[in-house]
Amino acid sequence: MTTLTDPPKETFRLSMLINDTRYRSLTFQAIAAIILALSFWYLLNNLFQNLAAAGLNISYSFFGESAGYDINQRLIEYDSQSSHGRAAVVGILNTLLVAFLACITATIFGVVAGVLRLSNNWLVSKLMAFYVEIFRNIPVLIWIIIIFTIMTAVLPAPRAFRGDEPAASMLFGSAAFTNRGVYIPGPWFSRPLFDVAVLNWLLVLAFLVGSFFGARALGRWATKVQEATGDRPVTWYFSLGIWLVPFLALMVIMGLSWEYPALKGFNFSGGIKIGGPLIALWFALSIYTGAFIAENVRAGIQAINKGQTEAAASLGLRPGRVMNLVVLPQALRVIIPPLISQYLNITKNSSLAIAVGYADITATLGGITLNQTGRAIECVLLLMLFYLTISLLISAFMNVYNSSIKLKER
Repeated sequence: MTTLTDPPKETFRLSMLINDTRYRSLTFQAIAAIILALSFWYLLNNLFQNLAAAGLNISYSFFGESAGYDINQRLIEYDSQSSHGRAAVVGILNTLLVAFLACITATIFGVVAGVLRLSNNWLVSKLMAFYVEIFRNIPVLIWIIIIFTIMTAVLPAPRAFRGDEPAASMLFGSAAFTNRGVYIPGPWFSRPLFDVAVLNWLLVLAFLVGSFFGARALGRWATKVQEATGDRPVTWYFSLGIWLVPFLALMVIMGLSWEYPALKGFNFSGGIKIGGPLIALWFALSIYTGAFIAENVRAGIQAINKGQTEAAASLGLRPGRVMNLVVLPQALRVIIPPLISQYLNITKNSSLAIAVGYADITATLGGITLNQTGRAIECVLLLMLFYLTISLLISAFMNVYNSSIKLKER
């Protein structure tokens, strides 16, 4: 039942999709989505028609065929008789390895250079400015080739370690630095809990992750006690125990042992090999991207009001403590967003590994496998999917961290 004060009910008309501001934006978005979907359908339909006309079809059955090529640097078992699928997995792991290592070292280089560039010491400041301007303005491919060339020219060949009076000797009798790479002792378990080696290392990683969260919980408890009493309890020995006791106990249970490299034939065998191409790519990506990160760090520090530094200094804090406890924690809100882009650049620039013969995913799936099988469309699509997935995961993780350190407003 309606009354005289009730407004008349408005009926929907098609013209309202354009004339009414409540529906206009939705209408345009729907039209754009339909056009985009039709465009994708047209492109895919055109692709399949052209493949059918050429007598081709999209198939990934080649992943089960024998690869027929060797990969020197690998994290899992692989030989020339393994499948193309396993070769692609080796390439993926190699890409993730160099990207992970380069992100860590580039961050260290960038933070150190960014902080020191603001030093009151004129020489240190200018040296860091020289590093930044030189390394970030020369393409990373050139640095990869330069570092690889220096390694192969300066370091001794494995044959220099042979003989009663060798020209070169192993460091502490356990590590060898050669022009083919670095050989260091490798850990292995004499009493593994699982038959698959990867599962044993995942268990070790799980223990370390548990220790990390345990140490964080201890730190939060100490903070609560400090807020309640004004006195922070000493917890460093408990933190050390949380990290070491479970880890050492697990190592004893699993029988941690070490395999040392030894010269056999024309090269070293045993232990862990860090190949020259991996070192060249790792170090080049680190120093190149570290120069960009240094500028991000410098900008973040300079974005903090000088009053913060002066207030901390007035409390008697030394310059190093002021930087670690006051300036850098606030500067992270400015540093993290551009840092995400630098991590993405490291991951994508790792595809230049083919220049020095490092078998990443671009060299295996997008290189040798593509040339042997002729499946260009399949290989390129998978390459695009891999880099897209890794980039989105890095962005998601870093955005979560960025949200955790931003200012919390009431």
